[in-house]
Amino acid sequence: MTGTYALPRQAFIGFDRIFDQLENIHSQAKDTYPPHNVVREEEFKYIVELAVAGFSEDDINIEVKDHILTVSAQREQRREQDKYLHKGISARKFKKSFRLSEYTEVRGAEMKDGILAIGLEVVLPEEKRPQMITINSHKGKSNDNTSSKRLFSRS
Repeated sequence: MTGTYALPRQAFIGFDRIFDQLENIHSQAKDTYPPHNVVREEEFKYIVELAVAGFSEDDINIEVKDHILTVSAQREQRREQDKYLHKGISARKFKKSFRLSEYTEVRGAEMKDGILAIGLEVVLPEEKRPQMITINSHKGKSNDNTSSKRLFSRS
């Protein structure tokens, strides 16, 4: 795909997937239906809320694939369109996607009062978590060039 970017896309070889994702995010930012919230409950816990008035649980599909959370819904019309004198409640089909980080997992979903809530949690593997490093004290020893030998020795 080609588009207008602040940086020339042709200068970034092998980054096509990233540019495609950014373009997709940009195009989805214009789509505001259904309205949604992203709430940070704790440092690594989030809730995505979607206003899905008019849809039942059976009308809604939630899928996670390749770190993309997709919520879609479709339902039958309640009545013929020509019977409406005014129609202000939209219940058209939709498909909304959210890009998840590598370690984000979906913990569950529930629907209450026309709001679909999807729980997300970032679960970092042990090797990716911050580590505390202890300082070994060598009291009485001079500061010389042998410190690198002591740091990397397996004693």
